[in-house]
Amino acid sequence: MENLMFVCWCCKVLWAVVVAALGCGSSLPVREDALCAAEQLAQYRIIFTGKWSQSAFPKQYPLYRPPAQWSSLLGVTHSSDYSMWKKNEYASNGVRDFAEKGEAWALMKEIEEAGEKIQSVHGIFSAPAISSGTGQTSTELEAHPRHPLVSFVVRIVPSPDWFVGIDSLNLCEGDHWMDEVSVDLFPYDAGTDSGFTFSSPNFATIPQDTVTEITCSSPSHPANSFYYPKLKILPPIAQVTMVKIKKTQLGLSAPFINLPAKSNEIIDTVSETPLDCEVSQWSSWGLCRGLCRETGTKVRTRFVLLQPANNGMPCPHLDEETACEPENCV
Repeated sequence: MENLMFVCWCCKVLWAVVVAALGCGSSLPVREDALCAAEQLAQYRIIFTGKWSQSAFPKQYPLYRPPAQWSSLLGVTHSSDYSMWKKNEYASNGVRDFAEKGEAWALMKEIEEAGEKIQSVHGIFSAPAISSGTGQTSTELEAHPRHPLVSFVVRIVPSPDWFVGIDSLNLCEGDHWMDEVSVDLFPYDAGTDSGFTFSSPNFATIPQDTVTEITCSSPSHPANSFYYPKLKILPPIAQVTMVKIKKTQLGLSAPFINLPAKSNEIIDTVSETPLDCEVSQWSSWGLCRGLCRETGTKVRTRFVLLQPANNGMPCPHLDEETACEPENCV
């Protein structure tokens, strides 16, 4: 009898464990990409547009050695099990090499390894570099219902470790693929180099910092190339548009009409960003000049650190004089 009661007690405990496990399982969050019930595959044309112009970003705008430009675009379609980069998290070694030097090998290796180990990657795509701050580049990508997320990075050249990109944009909405999506892009700091300006020399961040968005007031340092304290928000430095490629009646992809060559330079429609003049601190007062026993004058000076642009505040006077009594008179 005692053995029978023990068996019954064990059965009740086991049943309670099973019920609890099922309850927990039903309350687990559903992965974002698991909701995609769209058609099998979708092809997109991805168009990256650089808007990094001297009128929109006049401060320390790189004109030579090298001039403002964009690296090649490197992206991936994937599931939520993979992350190329995330804001407020540490950049991988591959993202660090890409953001600092434009080297893609380590990042591609990380993507391939993620695809092999957890099958979280559907495909890699890339687009050519842009040799100026404004212009367009494009390529095609393929998304799968199990891999509907898109991530990519483009390096800002020149810069310490700055880039633009997208982290895990979902192209699927329930049972269908989005026809078109456009996103304004803003600069990010990979957190691996401590340079403040576009042309800063290499200065590794130790310990490494997380990926952070660069704004008009952060980093809060006047030397920063994106520091515009009078703005509420930076204008977009780039934009990306993804357009679903429609199938023809024969099942073939509709041809994509390339932009004419003359349209590669984009007309900047962003309002010009005013840049105020910046000057140094006053120097010490100079010697008092004048005749003995008469009022003389002495002068102090300052110099221009940053010339104004786009109707910004003009520079003030660079010298100032005041009355004084000459010293060492005989």
